[in-house]
Amino acid sequence: MRLLFFLFFTTVTFAQQTSKVDFIKVSGVVAPDASLKKVVGSAVYHFNVLKSIDTIRIDAKNMNFDNVQINNQPVKFKNNQKELLLFEGFKKGVNWLSFSYNAFPKQTMYFNDEGQGRQIWTQGQGKYTSHWFPSFDDVNEKVIFNLQIIAPKDFVAISNGVLKSVKPLDNNFKAWFYEMEKPMSSYLLAVAIGDFVNKTYASKSHIPLQLFIQPRDTTKFESTYRYSKQIFDYLEKEIGFKYPWQIYKQVPVEDFLYGGMENTSCTLFAQDYVVDEIGFNDRNYVNVNAHELAHQWFGDLITAKSGKHHWLQEGFATYYALLAEREVFGEDYFYHQMYRNSLQLRNAAKTDTIPVMNEKASSLSFYQKGAWALHVIRETIGPKAFQKVIKNYLKKYQFQNVETNQFLAEIKKVAPTFDIENFRKTWLEDYHFPTETANDLLKKNKFMQMLFDVQQMRKKPFAENKEKYAELLQAKVFYPVKTEIIYQMKDVPFEDKKELLLLALQTFDIEVRQAVAEFTTDIPVSFKTNYETLLGDWSYDTKEIAFMNLWKNFPDDRNLYLAKAKNWIGSNDKSLRILFLTFSIENDSPEASSYYKELVNYTSPKFQTSVRQNAIINALTISPKDELVLKNVVNATTHYKWQFSKFGRDKIRELLQQEDYRALFEKLLPTLPENEKTQLQKLLNEKL
Repeated sequence: MRLLFFLFFTTVTFAQQTSKVDFIKVSGVVAPDASLKKVVGSAVYHFNVLKSIDTIRIDAKNMNFDNVQINNQPVKFKNNQKELLLFEGFKKGVNWLSFSYNAFPKQTMYFNDEGQGRQIWTQGQGKYTSHWFPSFDDVNEKVIFNLQIIAPKDFVAISNGVLKSVKPLDNNFKAWFYEMEKPMSSYLLAVAIGDFVNKTYASKSHIPLQLFIQPRDTTKFESTYRYSKQIFDYLEKEIGFKYPWQIYKQVPVEDFLYGGMENTSCTLFAQDYVVDEIGFNDRNYVNVNAHELAHQWFGDLITAKSGKHHWLQEGFATYYALLAEREVFGEDYFYHQMYRNSLQLRNAAKTDTIPVMNEKASSLSFYQKGAWALHVIRETIGPKAFQKVIKNYLKKYQFQNVETNQFLAEIKKVAPTFDIENFRKTWLEDYHFPTETANDLLKKNKFMQMLFDVQQMRKKPFAENKEKYAELLQAKVFYPVKTEIIYQMKDVPFEDKKELLLLALQTFDIEVRQAVAEFTTDIPVSFKTNYETLLGDWSYDTKEIAFMNLWKNFPDDRNLYLAKAKNWIGSNDKSLRILFLTFSIENDSPEASSYYKELVNYTSPKFQTSVRQNAIINALTISPKDELVLKNVVNATTHYKWQFSKFGRDKIRELLQQEDYRALFEKLLPTLPENEKTQLQKLLNEKL
């Protein structure tokens, strides 16, 4: 209850402040120190006092301040380690505030100095920029940010806005000056420091598109950023409102917490989306790319006033990303994605009773149901009217904060016959998903109608369907129709379906062939040669599935399969290399000792968390009580990436259920660094 009161009090306090004080612009200096995990900086804020106010607050988590001045005069201040409180020296009208500060951010700024690429980067949404730069957790306070970043001379420093200059400071450091022209919410402020190179393109509207990558990944540049310019040009045209910033940058960073983050003019995204030609077919950046770009309008240009209206950001970004994918991959792809989202929403509604317009709504509701809500509007009033609504909405509220009613009012102006109240109740205030309405819209697409018809074939005996299956497998139809057929045949005796499986393989469609790999787990000798062709597919996922099924079915040929897999690496998680190492060791390879050493090395902090997690699972399968691996599991519990630290904690809890592990972990305890010792002791103290 105290926490709820504090949150309510803070929100109300800042709402009162924004009506009385307008922070206009800030020029900041930020010097992160990776070795100390510290930030030293300074700032000069220009602000306008609109009405009389006793205390002005700036969010500042666990910071120390010095040289605090207002209007060039030293002033007294309070620092409660949550806020910088100013209560003297300001007057009605324009003022300026200056100070220096230092902080040891426990979140929001991350120092990745143990992996393959030393990097520092920020992630402000939900964690707040005020952990590394004194600013505003209230999204309704929009400021023009200009930032000077001091970084090692061999690194590149990246932030919001246009790079105005780079100046050497001494033999070790450079200063990078970035400038913005328009205001934004503080959570969109960003810094990325690391070893990067970039290529710059121009959009049709002459916006510079600056795409960064690590030098070691330059061969993956094209496949990582494929369709980027096309997506940018399409969204600017489709939205009907010019891209609102001076430049657009995209930067991949290691062990990023999520898929991407739409920092104004400077998207950061996960290194896992840096892919080669084969990896592109398994997991590519296209959707995240379009989603974060759409946020430059919906979230950055206009920002929801509160969590209740969060769908105005995530629903819009999700829907426009799908529209962009339709432009790239076609109508059938778009409708299939909408269909998949509808299935998720329908199933979620069985247990999730929180509607879209509720700050506690799930991500699925904010993102996917929000996107479906927009699709309903667009399909009902028509694409041209919808574009006019969006254009009017953006023009009217640019650089401001918005609520749902303001968006709905713009619909009413353009399409007065659209039933706003029914729409609000059905899509925003009711947790149920309107499946019938969604299916009616999906059936406007011929492929979706065909997919629904094929799904109905599940009710008929295989013999009645066989001829139709063969016809569809040879037809030019989008792959989900064919994968649905393969799924329906999974329990049919092999000899009855062999001819159809051969037809499926002959499609040379990656998804269709992968379905054959996945749903044919028992491989007859007569199909062995055909199935082995899957080991050469342009999909790391297909290679892995096929390898494991062949390994199980044909033990006499395991050395042959290991020889094929010897030079496989896989995607960023090194899945295929780890697979090869694991199966070679279990097959008593002559190189087993060196292979195990390599596998254990992958569990260490020298590698990205996706590699480490995969390696830890496999290494513990081979040698369950390897002390070095167990130490690396404990190290995982201290990682800033919460998904990985959770994996580490859960793995230790799982092991503690087994005999002898408690004694083993207690033996390790004195050898660990203090932060790891603390985490392990907490887990040992938990009640089983």
